[in-house]
Amino acid sequence: MPSTSRLTQIRARLALPVVRRATGLLEGRHRSVFRGHGQDFDDLHQYTPGEDVGDIDWRASARAGTPVVKRYIATSNITLVLVVDTGRHMAATAASGEPKAEVAAYAATVLAHLGQVRGDRVSLVAGDSGRLRRMPARAGSEHLEVLLRTVERSFDPDAPAGNLARLLDHVLRTTRRRSLVAVVTDEARPTADDARALARVRTRHEVMVVQVVDADPFAASLTDAVAGSLAGASSARTRGRAVREVDGARVRDVETGRTLPAYLRGRRRLGEAIAQARVERHEATTARLRSLGVEHVVVEGTDDTVDEVVALLARMRRAGR
Repeated sequence: MPSTSRLTQIRARLALPVVRRATGLLEGRHRSVFRGHGQDFDDLHQYTPGEDVGDIDWRASARAGTPVVKRYIATSNITLVLVVDTGRHMAATAASGEPKAEVAAYAATVLAHLGQVRGDRVSLVAGDSGRLRRMPARAGSEHLEVLLRTVERSFDPDAPAGNLARLLDHVLRTTRRRSLVAVVTDEARPTADDARALARVRTRHEVMVVQVVDADPFAASLTDAVAGSLAGASSARTRGRAVREVDGARVRDVETGRTLPAYLRGRRRLGEAIAQARVERHEATTARLRSLGVEHVVVEGTDDTVDEVVALLARMRRAGR
């Protein structure tokens, strides 16, 4: 485990303009009952001594013949609920060649940091079919450091199978105030069972999903798999299930423990058939999320996570979610 704090590491990697843009996309998502300096205009009223003269609308004042002040709906902070899938499948290799767990933890760190910059409270629900780790919603660097370390420790090659629906049901039972629920999982999820739980959460909360793309186990080598995954921005959307662990020259399925015979890798027809199956599964997953009104993004590694998350927030903003 690195000695440097997770938040320090993320601050070193994120450019300030990117942070400002990302947090700006989160602004104005929840309204407060109090007047203040939010983004949504509310009304005009006559200036009274003690109010900020910077709020005076001089054109309206000229028309009214008396100083008039703009009032806005104050933007309130939100609760960000991080839902991190830590099932056995997350011990595989990502498309970038990095461990999927590392990419998932990085995505959680990016989201937590953006919440901290806004002053939001962040909570955690992480686990699988046999384990459940929870942390209440709080603000502050110390809380986030503990939360992010908890995420790191939750990933385990010997973990039980994943159960995203279980995590989502827990969120629905325990999070009553409308919140932003950020789900970090892999590209094979949500499944049909997960989608039913996701639909229930969607009735109460805003939801976004970050999916980590698997490496292609049918490439001739890991190098070829990674090179193929980085061939273009659309490549992530043509990847499918590849929950595999690369161990030297062997490729092992982390869920079944079976080893993929070396002679099968690099077979053109087999590779094409697997690629087509992955495309079809991705399209089904995308259609499932679209039918629920849930925006999502797929990431190949830590290098593209920030840009993809910012793009996701922008789509949510345009969609009015």
